[in-house]
Amino acid sequence: MKKALLGLALIATLMTSCKKETKDEVKEATEAVGNEMGEAMDTAAVKVDAAVDSTKVKAGETLEKGAKKIDEAAEKLKEAGKK
Repeated sequence: MKKALLGLALIATLMTSCKKETKDEVKEATEAVGNEMGEAMDTAAVKVDAAVDSTKVKAGETLEKGAKKIDEAAEKLKEAGKK
């Protein structure tokens, strides 16, 4: 009987110890995932900013080309009106 109680006490001690280790591992894993998500969000934000800047530049260039074409068309209309 004594051996059975000591065996159960030993198993209970081991189970308690394992639970603590498992909780620590879960906590570390949670922190690691949180850090990775933060880094991924930062990377995504940088990529979005770069894409927005690129789009702004392209839109500006397109608007400049459109303005030149409008100026050319207006000049042609002025010349046609003079004739």
